[in-house]
Amino acid sequence: MSFLNYHHLRYFRAIATEGSLTRAAQHLKISQSAMSVQLRQLEESLGQRLFEREHKALVLTESGRIALEYANSIFRSGEELSDIMRQRISRRRSAVRIGAVATLSRNFQLSFLRPLIGRDDLDLIIHSGTLREMLVQLQAHTLDVVLSNMPVRRDAETGWHSHLLDEQPVSLVGRRRRGLRPFQFPEDLRTTPVVLPSLESNVRVAFDLLLDQHGIRPLIAAEIDDMAMLRLMARESQGVTLVPPVVVQDELESGVLVERHRLPRIKEAFYAITPSRQFPNPTVKELVTHQKRAARAAPESPGSPA
Repeated sequence: MSFLNYHHLRYFRAIATEGSLTRAAQHLKISQSAMSVQLRQLEESLGQRLFEREHKALVLTESGRIALEYANSIFRSGEELSDIMRQRISRRRSAVRIGAVATLSRNFQLSFLRPLIGRDDLDLIIHSGTLREMLVQLQAHTLDVVLSNMPVRRDAETGWHSHLLDEQPVSLVGRRRRGLRPFQFPEDLRTTPVVLPSLESNVRVAFDLLLDQHGIRPLIAAEIDDMAMLRLMARESQGVTLVPPVVVQDELESGVLVERHRLPRIKEAFYAITPSRQFPNPTVKELVTHQKRAARAAPESPGSPA
């Protein structure tokens, strides 16, 4: 009976990544001949050729691609196990590492994190950036969860889970002024400047489609891909701003802004993206469950149409 050798898998993975015995040997600081022996022993153990030589380069065979998928999974599990054991041995406080895309509402992020604020038994670490950057960190085990306003495709290599946390309708909001007459949607958008999310936003795509169906070409005052800046522009603009009410929750409650028109058919979705792991962070599961319950129990968003 043959047994897999962890070192053989490590060398095989390095060769597959580098595409060359020489570069893999240099990277791992062993001789090329030793690397070749380790690869041959792994192939003999599996009973399959893992590489073919094409134009002086090593290319994975079909068996090699399958072996690499399993090798990556094995090493990810090993890294998780090592991290967990080090935490237990050192008796450190637990940590939860959260990534959030820049286009996500800060108020929603705060709502998601609120159960952790003030806890003295864990370290809360928050990173922000693009969805692509956050997913790279998620796959590298430097993040436990990514908050996003769009789901990600699940495949055999990544195994992402996109948990729908909440869906909220979006509104056109504007500054409170004396003598503000009722907003006539969509006709008033022919003459009223509007601040919009960028074209990368699902909300923007749905809004553009709706106006196109009505034959309306809006007066676009600005297009913004950062929710914090969208909130500031809503406070300064003389027109209206398309935004989920949660983004400008404080301004609506204080009366600085009023909801001019709600668009119930257009919704902003909020997702928690987690990877498939044998040892998932239990705090993340608690947060996801808490947010879903809060969303079901939440009353109408603040502000009344004007």
